[in-house]
Amino acid sequence: MSKVAIIGGGAAGMLCGVYAARRGHQVHILEKNEKLGKKLFITGKGRCNVTNDSDTEELFPAVMSNRKFLYSAFYTYGSRDVMEFFEEAGVPLKTERGNRVFPVSDHSSDIIRALERELKKAGAQIHLHTEVKEVCTQDEKVTGVLLSDGTFFEADTVVVATGGLSYPSTGSTGDGYRFAAETGHKVISQSPSLVPLVAKEDYVSKLQGLSLRNVELTVKSGKKVLYKDFGEMMFTHFGVTGPLILSASAQIGKKLEKEPLEAFLDLKPALDAEQLDARILREFDANHNKQFKNVIGVLFPSSLTPIMIEIGGIPGEKTVHEISREERQAFGRLIKAFPFTITGMGEFKEAIITRGGVSVKEIQPSTMESKKIKNLYFTGEVLDLDAVTGGYNLQIAWSTAYAAAQAIE
Repeated sequence: MSKVAIIGGGAAGMLCGVYAARRGHQVHILEKNEKLGKKLFITGKGRCNVTNDSDTEELFPAVMSNRKFLYSAFYTYGSRDVMEFFEEAGVPLKTERGNRVFPVSDHSSDIIRALERELKKAGAQIHLHTEVKEVCTQDEKVTGVLLSDGTFFEADTVVVATGGLSYPSTGSTGDGYRFAAETGHKVISQSPSLVPLVAKEDYVSKLQGLSLRNVELTVKSGKKVLYKDFGEMMFTHFGVTGPLILSASAQIGKKLEKEPLEAFLDLKPALDAEQLDARILREFDANHNKQFKNVIGVLFPSSLTPIMIEIGGIPGEKTVHEISREERQAFGRLIKAFPFTITGMGEFKEAIITRGGVSVKEIQPSTMESKKIKNLYFTGEVLDLDAVTGGYNLQIAWSTAYAAAQAIE
């Protein structure tokens, strides 16, 4: 059995440690923070979206980068396996809208505690406040790691599970990319993903704090639709955020690096243009002597009314019966396509995950072992793999961690 050094006590590192220790290996988790799972603690707004309860083939469309690489990992250890692991570890789970899976308690700490319990039960050793400075190799084979205090930690196998660059306050400072580069691996340049988006228009920042549910977002480059989906979003002081926006960022990131993109919100996606016009007309008929600004508030949140008037072309003081058919229909078109311009993405400190990382071309897809250095493994976010929101990124962490644990000799 091997002495295994796992660099990083996050999702991938902990699960890999559990399964490797269960197989009889001498497992050491080397974590530079004061506790395990710091990033896991804040995922899903502190609720921890553990996975997505989908059939395995349904996981792949959610992966944005190198989905074919995950074929073996997903089919070997899928979302049902993850759910079974946590249920058996004493964490009851529930499935919410979009097949998102959370602990019943809504506490990410329950997920972290379960992993810690399973690590200790399996005999793994946890080393906190232990920072790795270098992965050591000889003759294209791992020999161990050098710690920041100068200590050489001998190991037969090293697993890099350091995460990416997102939420650097949790310790994700890109160490894994450096370890990969120093051991001769290609590292794809990184950018933030699943991140809020920056908007150009002043009226967007005026809507700061407004949340919208059941709206449809369309993002275009010229006439080409880059992203279209339905869900929840929120306006911020610099742009937009929320589940709908975060998923959009994963799909439009590369295009946004080249040019600003047009975005449109359908505020009434359940109604087509004709149905919406009939609805507006009913309000107008019932309130034909009232001012426009006092009638339209029933169609959307009241805080949106001043902005709709500002950009809609109909003076708020205008009496409803004075509004022409053309003006009314133009206002309906605004409700179906509220416009704003996306000019940029948030920073790593706001990003849920990192796009880019260790090139998967240099990693064995069924084992996560390096093709260049024997007994060196890479798991989770440090790899050039990313997905949309909904539990898919944690599933990547679990699946790649399991593959590595099973492959260690």
